[in-house]
Amino acid sequence: MNSSVSTLTPIEWAEKACEALMAKFEPELLPPDRFHYHQGVFLSGMEKCWRQTGNPKYYDYIKGWVDSQVLADGSIKKYKTDELDDIQPGVLLFNLFEQTGDERYKKALYTLVPLLKSWRTNPSGGFWHKGHYPNQMWLDGLYMAGPIAVQFGKTFGESEYFDMMTYQALLMAKHTKDPRTGLLYHGWDETKEAAWADPVTGLAPEFWGRAIGWYPVALLEMFEYLPEDHQDKAALTAILQDLLDALTKFQDPATGLWYQVIDKGDRPDNWLENSCSSLFVHAIAKAVRLGYLDAKYLEYAWKGYQGVIDTLKFDENDRVVIGNICIGTGIGDYAHYIARPTSENDLHGAGAFTLMCVEMSQAQPAGQ
Repeated sequence: MNSSVSTLTPIEWAEKACEALMAKFEPELLPPDRFHYHQGVFLSGMEKCWRQTGNPKYYDYIKGWVDSQVLADGSIKKYKTDELDDIQPGVLLFNLFEQTGDERYKKALYTLVPLLKSWRTNPSGGFWHKGHYPNQMWLDGLYMAGPIAVQFGKTFGESEYFDMMTYQALLMAKHTKDPRTGLLYHGWDETKEAAWADPVTGLAPEFWGRAIGWYPVALLEMFEYLPEDHQDKAALTAILQDLLDALTKFQDPATGLWYQVIDKGDRPDNWLENSCSSLFVHAIAKAVRLGYLDAKYLEYAWKGYQGVIDTLKFDENDRVVIGNICIGTGIGDYAHYIARPTSENDLHGAGAFTLMCVEMSQAQPAGQ
């Protein structure tokens, strides 16, 4: 990396990521084919960047994409009603409704969020991740449905969504947490019928980085709207603290990054992955900022942040290139995760990076 950019602040890095992706996806904005979390997570990061910088071009870009998907009557052009992944981008609607007062954004929220009331569930009441994955709960599902539902409950006075989503979070942690490492397995199938499910426990076989990352990020988003005195808040806070503490024990001491398969950094074919590292840094720093973790944990966040920054490159147009991002990935065995291709400036990786940088812009500098 050239020395002229080595002094960029975290918020400047967030802006670099936004600029690179805006350039990549203009004039079509983001891929127009579907209302989906790939777009949603990146634009969620951009929205936080907009809140920090006040730069209107970020707001306009977000609005442009949402308006390409949400029609005049509040219906949504193309999304799947049985996949949690297609609920998540609805989080962008709250700010647009607040800023414009345009009722179609509220109507779109009422199109999406009430789907959860009749969502298909496993025998214990846990949401199926997708309609064609019966009974499977994936960690990432909490990020897809938790923040939007809890914010919806707070915004529109529909408190049943608080209990609905804290139940999902608790159920997920109860069944996926490994008592030895403190880490969470990628998924759980109560019926044990999925090809990957352990025949006794129904658990996925590995601890995959990015899936684990979505869980604390989701909890922290939910906590921003969940009533402080909610009956499940204390239990979820303890889960958050335990998980983030466990993750620090698996941070690579040389680079500050985390491995694709978290607990197997000693394997020569395992590799350091930027999107999970970014999500962990974001979650640790945000948990410190909001008072859920002691400030001593910031050293792990700064080390991880610098580790990601150290991997960055620039293209011929001087736009940042975020690499070492695992592409979209389902549940499998160790060989499955290790063989996944990596991508550059992939939407969920750029989204995770932007979330990290915006959060680190609010953190105490290293050494203070």
